[in-house]
Amino acid sequence: MTTLKEFEDALREQGMNMALAILQKLRDRDRTKRSVTPARRIAGKKMTPELARHILELHATTEMTQQEIAFQLGVNQGRVNEVIKRGKWLDDNPAAPEAIARDKAKARMAGAETRKRPERRDIRAAAAPNKKRPDPKAGGQAQLLLGDL
Repeated sequence: MTTLKEFEDALREQGMNMALAILQKLRDRDRTKRSVTPARRIAGKKMTPELARHILELHATTEMTQQEIAFQLGVNQGRVNEVIKRGKWLDDNPAAPEAIARDKAKARMAGAETRKRPERRDIRAAAAPNKKRPDPKAGGQAQLLLGDL
């Protein structure tokens, strides 16, 4: 597949100035119609069984890609993929893995789950003080230096 730049260069090599002029007019027309709109959603919708069914309906009845469906509905493309490929979010079961993960994430964000991380113990302090640690250089391994190559 050639790029537009390669196509333009090929037209220039063949001396097709009329085609280059048409191409430039099309570029100018497209520049005037461009708008600066956000390409992605800012805040997504909560995934519900109704929204999941709507995703499946759009997927089955249109030729839209997952990204297009996600953009139209204001959800993440990964969520659209989960609904289409794995059938997630199609029921309101609170015991479903995705519902459990959502509830855990909400709890973490609310600060309800304040987990203490286990303290790290100093390994040297746990070792017996009278035992001598082996010298790492005294092992049977040889070290290869860059000068040896």
